[in-house]
Amino acid sequence: MQQTFHEFLDAVAAEEDEVIRSRVLNKRKKIGRAPQLHLLEEWALESPENFRHKLRVDPAVFDGIINKIDDHPIFQNKSNNPQLPVPIQLAIFLNGVGHYGNAATTTDIAQWAGVSVGTVYNCYKRVMIAILQHHDDQIHWDPENIDEDAEDKERAMEYVEERTCADWRGGYLCVDGSPFNLFQKPGAHGESYYDKKSNYSLSNQV
Repeated sequence: MQQTFHEFLDAVAAEEDEVIRSRVLNKRKKIGRAPQLHLLEEWALESPENFRHKLRVDPAVFDGIINKIDDHPIFQNKSNNPQLPVPIQLAIFLNGVGHYGNAATTTDIAQWAGVSVGTVYNCYKRVMIAILQHHDDQIHWDPENIDEDAEDKERAMEYVEERTCADWRGGYLCVDGSPFNLFQKPGAHGESYYDKKSNYSLSNQV
């Protein structure tokens, strides 16, 4: 009987230890935010190369995109919490899609912009919806420069063939995506799959 009682006390003590380890004893301090968005306006005037490094477009291109998407209804709402201005949403979007790896995590983008991770997701969604509305009007070959476009296409195809292999020559309009590591070196064109991180990987491309 006494042994059973001691076993019960040990079980209660173990449960108490588990509760103490798992519960929050002290409130976490709120992490301060120091947004850097204000630097973009200065860079646009004084240092376009820094603006381009952060957003991957020139200031004039940025302004042109704003003019195209600013009046899209996705940026309008009747909420008591108004949306961020469209230029800020576009800046957040371009910063995110213009970088990769650790520099493109939503947490890093949120800290850079001084907003929440949820706001970053909302900006991505809204800007993408607004831009896609202009896809058919803006993404096409210019019929007035068809010969010049054909030359650009041929140069791109030659570049792809030179950097990869002849079988991939037709992929002249592609964007690199996330790499998927392979468990071994592929038998065909194996070295073409060797990446900068010393892995054999297959990139998700569009």
